[in-house]
Amino acid sequence: MKLLFISLGCDKNLVDSEFMIGMLRDDGIELTDDEMEADVIIINSCCFINDAKEESINTILEMAEHKKDANLKALIVTGCLAQRYQDEIRAEIPEVDAILGTNSYEDIVTAVHEALEGHAYKNFHTLEGLPSIRTKRTVTTGGHFAYLKIAEGCNKRCTYCIIPYIRGNYRSVPMEDLLAQARDLVEGGAKELILVAQETTLYGIDLYGEKSLHKLLDELNKIPGLFWIRIMYCYPEEIYDELIDSMLRNEKVCHYLDIPIQHASDAMLKRMGRRTSHEDLVRIITNLRTRIPDITLRTTLICGFPGETQEMHEELMQFVNDMEFDRLGAFTYSPEEGTPAAEYEEQIEEEQKEEWRDEVMELQEEIIFDRNEEMKGRELFVFIEGKVADENAYVGRTYRDAPDVDGYIFLNTDEELVTGDIVKARVTGAYEYDLIGEIVE
Repeated sequence: MKLLFISLGCDKNLVDSEFMIGMLRDDGIELTDDEMEADVIIINSCCFINDAKEESINTILEMAEHKKDANLKALIVTGCLAQRYQDEIRAEIPEVDAILGTNSYEDIVTAVHEALEGHAYKNFHTLEGLPSIRTKRTVTTGGHFAYLKIAEGCNKRCTYCIIPYIRGNYRSVPMEDLLAQARDLVEGGAKELILVAQETTLYGIDLYGEKSLHKLLDELNKIPGLFWIRIMYCYPEEIYDELIDSMLRNEKVCHYLDIPIQHASDAMLKRMGRRTSHEDLVRIITNLRTRIPDITLRTTLICGFPGETQEMHEELMQFVNDMEFDRLGAFTYSPEEGTPAAEYEEQIEEEQKEEWRDEVMELQEEIIFDRNEEMKGRELFVFIEGKVADENAYVGRTYRDAPDVDGYIFLNTDEELVTGDIVKARVTGAYEYDLIGEIVE
């Protein structure tokens, strides 16, 4: 019996997928990447925004066709789309044999066996606590880096976001479990651990009565063989002094923070249900750069939120110009049913959203090119990600680059390198988003 696993959506979803794959492997199930020979197909779905929802639905429908033209005997859907639209999936896609909610993936092996026996199966645990997993994850990122999901859910209620309704309130993973995971991942070859959650900065508040991310960093920094620790998804209002202190004292922690701010207009921030003001954001960013001068700051923005005006957009543009983020992604607003913002009046036309987004990204392209130019001459450690085909060149990442979302550095060398190697390089040139460098002997 062969099984194909398809993981969609974010890196947090990917961690769930890796736990499920680990459980399936422990059960003796053989994995395949060929959908035509798979007896079982599992899709860990996403529905964060409309595009993700469409991708998930289209993938399910496409795989369902293999019940007619291939070996497929059981089709299973897990994850966010399953949690949110379980009734619709059952009614409209009868080819689906089993559905698991976001907090039920510990039962994936049972779901597979039940589906293969011809039993319709569904399991939706309450969105409280965390799945009880005793198996090791099967890392799918190549092994040289891995994501460490430190918490589940979110207590914030941003008006555009569906996550709290399909993932539940904020639940931290106990520190001892995270450290055991981290040691296993490093023993398996991971040299970089990327800390993820819906919001990493609140880690521990529910378990220990206080923010404890700094304590987790202190312990992770002690793990032999680990080279980098990277922190993603820090809500700006929750960044605290002890966290900054720990970034400074722990040499393995990258001077890199992903800080989703979404907008800079006070009116927009209030409508979005965000907990910062324009003034707050300037103060927080200025403090981070003062305390950690070589910090790389990444952010995300929403363009075309209901009620946004040209004046508000221009305020955002001025903010982006002033703050000069090292990394930035801008996205058009996607109305999600069940969220307050979807019911707001003054919805913005798609064309206008896209125009504003493009203007932000054009400005950011100029900013990042200038900042990359300033990198010339600097020496940095580079994490090799692969070789450029037919050239004596390799592609890698510096501490300034998270996988899949940031740029790369290209190194010309006759040396034989492999993915996961760490070398020291000097920056010699810059593109719009990427760097060029040479290995320092």
